Amino acid sequence: MGSKLVSIASDGTVTELGDVGDDGKYVTLDYSFEYLAIASNENLFYWDGTTLAQVTDPDLGVVLDVVWVDGYFMTTDGEFLVVTDITDPFSVNPFRYGSSEVDPDPISALLKLRDEIYALNRYTIEVFQNVGGDFFPFQRIDSAQIEKGCVGTHACCVFADRIAFLGSGRNEAPAIYVGANSSTEKLSTPEIDALLAEYTEAQLAASKLEAFFDKDGQKLFVHLPDKTFIYDLTASQQLQQPVWVILVSTDTDFAQYRAQNLVWCYDQWLVGDPQSSNIGYFSDNVSTHWGDNVRWEFATTLLYNESRGVIFNRLELVALTGSVAPGATPTISTSYTFDGINWSQDFTIAAGTDGERLKRLVWFKQGQMYTQRVQRFQGTSVAHITFGRLEVQLEPLAY
Repeated sequence: MGSKLVSIASDGTVTELGDVGDDGKYVTLDYSFEYLAIASNENLFYWDGTTLAQVTDPDLGVVLDVVWVDGYFMTTDGEFLVVTDITDPFSVNPFRYGSSEVDPDPISALLKLRDEIYALNRYTIEVFQNVGGDFFPFQRIDSAQIEKGCVGTHACCVFADRIAFLGSGRNEAPAIYVGANSSTEKLSTPEIDALLAEYTEAQLAASKLEAFFDKDGQKLFVHLPDKTFIYDLTASQQLQQPVWVILVSTDTDFAQYRAQNLVWCYDQWLVGDPQSSNIGYFSDNVSTHWGDNVRWEFATTLLYNESRGVIFNRLELVALTGSVAPGATPTISTSYTFDGINWSQDFTIAAGTDGERLKRLVWFKQGQMYTQRVQRFQGTSVAHITFGRLEVQLEPLAY
């Protein structure tokens, strides 16, 4: 939290344990049987439950990332793979350095999957297994190499028993992939790729990926400066196509999603606010973020009637309403577009007050379409509503 290593009690009490420095970047935490390792401010620290100590061996060098595997702590400075002595994690032998050098691209991150180390370079990913020996104890598995890489230290995570990462191959635009055993699968859609293209390489390198596995299924969070993309694996498998949503913590436009570094602890999902020192949790009972209302939006797929025009006499969102703060009067608006660029005016209706469970969300006289149309619906978390379906009453348009 800032430059401090802290612990959070079940009642929310924060206890400061020591100082690990702060360079404005995410830290990496991993643990062995005796130590919690913290890679922070390009240094390596250990917490043994009582004392915080820094590894000061000059042979360690700069620490960008750390992972524990088979009794070793392995770090990287972007060029080498460095392991601590198995009998003394504070000691580093320079004769036991390794490297990831199939391609001369820098090492971005380290991950462990099935007791194998994945060295995620900028344009390639190499896999290592422990073979022992007097020198670097890990050996490259040539057949497992992946011909794509990761843009940043925290732009990757283990997701659904594979490595998820934001990156690309050489001379390719960044996208979001999962990979293992020399193969990759692209998760991002053309729409997500177009949004990624709006960011610089430096902004993407500072992003963070994290996996979320709950009763609602498996999700991949991709945290970017002004929004968070979520890939829903469970929904994608059911619909047989990639399902993505965008999360923001604002009631207008786009802004950073203020729930990151998810940890299952004390029988709930704890989250941190990247804009403050707040520690919160996910709740099904509210739809606000840190007490503030946020916006929501969704749209239909492209409506096409074989080039035959129709008049939209009535739209109805079938929904469960009535979950509203006492005294609140929420609204929902809809608009439409023929080309995906220019939208109609917003048509707004009341969304039902607290306890008004049978409120019907109906719009009348919603214009027409000649060949195609997309319908969009918008509201805020004041209208805490579950949607079931959209019903449309159409009338043929005579020419």
